[in-house]
Amino acid sequence: MFYTFMTRVVRPILWLLFRPRVIGGEHVPHYGPLIVASNHLSFIDSFIIPLAVPRPVTYIAKAAYFEGGGLRKGFVRWFLTNLGHVPVRRGARRAAMGSLEQAAEVLENAGAFAIYPEGTRSPDGRLYRGRTGVGWLVLESGARVLPVALEGTEKIQPIGASSPRVFGPRPTVRIGPPMDFSHYRDLPPAKARRAITDEIVETIQKLSGQEYAAEYNDRAEEA
Repeated sequence: MFYTFMTRVVRPILWLLFRPRVIGGEHVPHYGPLIVASNHLSFIDSFIIPLAVPRPVTYIAKAAYFEGGGLRKGFVRWFLTNLGHVPVRRGARRAAMGSLEQAAEVLENAGAFAIYPEGTRSPDGRLYRGRTGVGWLVLESGARVLPVALEGTEKIQPIGASSPRVFGPRPTVRIGPPMDFSHYRDLPPAKARRAITDEIVETIQKLSGQEYAAEYNDRAEEA
């Protein structure tokens, strides 16, 4: 019921406010398990991608978004929880693995799960080295990966901004063809996870045109 409300009421409002340009929307499979892998420039990314992907999408979200008091924090917590977002506390390996296991359950039920291989928002617009959680998820689920590149979302809500700019710059969402990684299953698991992750990030980089940073993004992200 909540997703129907989102689709029929909230989605058209968000589309009017942000007016995203979607390129490659025909590549989105309408059914079957799907990992949506994207670059990450802004908090608003998790609202823009569902506008471009015409099916329910579940996310891993920073645990801090689910915590705290006040009207704004309460609304964000309610909104993300009802969308099925999974909280993860950055830096806690056990919590992160628990979230990935929940993601695997979403995929087992033929759902779509979105993940940012970089782990956190880019502080400078570059695309950072991917963390291998997405590779683990591919091997665990056998799901295909939908590569997505966002452009301009950092202008709508820069890091540190408490709210997005509406009726501002239009973001662009570029979607590539689904990627199949079944040919990696014969590799040792650690090597396969790294190879899958690197291939996904390379594909996102080709879609986004971002400069690649061959290092992890380890900065402490602002709430």
